[in-house]
Amino acid sequence: MFLYQLHELGRAFIAPYAYWAEANAKAFSAQGSLLSALPGAEQVSASNELFYRIAKDYEKPAFDIHSIELDGGVYPVVEQEIVRKPFCRLLRFKRYSDDAGSITDLKGQPTVLVVAPLSGHHATLLRDTVRTLLRDHKVYVTDWVDARMVPREDGEFTLDDYVAYVEDFIREIGAEDLHVISVCQPVVPVLAAVSLMAARGETTPRSLVLMGGPVDTRESPTSVNDLATQRPLWWFQNNLIHQVPVNFPGRGRRVYPGFLQHAGFMAMNPERHFMSHWDFYRNLVKGDMDDAQSHRRFYDEYNAVLDMPAEYYLETVRIVFQEHLLPRGLWDVAGERVRPAAIRDTAILTIEGELDDISGLGQTRAAHKLCTGVPQEDRKHITVQGAGHYGIFSGRRWRTKVYPQVRDFIARYAGDGRREAANVTRMRPRKA
Repeated sequence: MFLYQLHELGRAFIAPYAYWAEANAKAFSAQGSLLSALPGAEQVSASNELFYRIAKDYEKPAFDIHSIELDGGVYPVVEQEIVRKPFCRLLRFKRYSDDAGSITDLKGQPTVLVVAPLSGHHATLLRDTVRTLLRDHKVYVTDWVDARMVPREDGEFTLDDYVAYVEDFIREIGAEDLHVISVCQPVVPVLAAVSLMAARGETTPRSLVLMGGPVDTRESPTSVNDLATQRPLWWFQNNLIHQVPVNFPGRGRRVYPGFLQHAGFMAMNPERHFMSHWDFYRNLVKGDMDDAQSHRRFYDEYNAVLDMPAEYYLETVRIVFQEHLLPRGLWDVAGERVRPAAIRDTAILTIEGELDDISGLGQTRAAHKLCTGVPQEDRKHITVQGAGHYGIFSGRRWRTKVYPQVRDFIARYAGDGRREAANVTRMRPRKA
């Protein structure tokens, strides 16, 4: 019951030592410092920085997208908050140019809403996804709020609320010219939101891109799926749900704490993380700053986690992973039955990684079995060979293998009517 409070006490206790280790690391490595000239200074500095990075508190990183380069031109990018709700912000990354021709090109490109996962990490985990999409699209992103920062007076947040948020964001942007990309966990609520809108006769997005999500976890179950099915719901409620301590705005709110989620992430591949930290230490001793900086960038993001609202988390476990209500056709959201077969005017692209150990092969592709109202020629599936979960939306494989296919699929359904991928108009800077 008091695990969260004990965690915060431990964090407060170790914080001075973490700061002290950070200072030592800099003192024994800084050029011109007398300490850096002592024998063994490299080992002392590396040991202190390793301790600091293990003990420090990781805050939410920034998206840090200020410009994009395209065909030799540099375009400034400004992050704008379009809508603020208690548990989520809708952001837009707006590109600028001082050239009239380029501005026309920018305005004519497809609009994309990227629905980020609410499953432990911040939306900044999709930084590479967003930066790549900005080459050819107007990009909006859902930025979920850490539940410990949301006062209890703002009420609960359920899976139904998640679906309602997605619907509201689609309406805010305008569904008639919109393409929605959902990555991992939001594949299910996004599919539900568009299904409900279609069933009501509302305009739905031109296309849906569903990436690595648990539409039907009965297909190729992973260790994540097994955990959810091998334990009853009360086990999750009694062991993983805790109250936010008094030092946060959300004090008293019931959450699945980020530090427990992080422990679960690390437990999935402990040997890999141990070796990564050991390699980081050796790189610092050797003076290999490029590899050391790559380690810092990865773990600054990986170690930054957020608390999830308890009711949302427990409903997701029950509805998605234990009872499989969506593929069984038994899921009701706010009293309305979710019927993916009602979707008719939205093209569907599903993407899976061959080596995905979070959402197994077939779990996302199962959406095609449900969206029977979409013509076969408007549905496509991609299995990315050699890719794990993160490889389908981040990194070199995403940029060179996956993104070109996503871009071309969206382009086919953008603008006035359908355009073949070969005729996609790419933005090119023009001289004044």
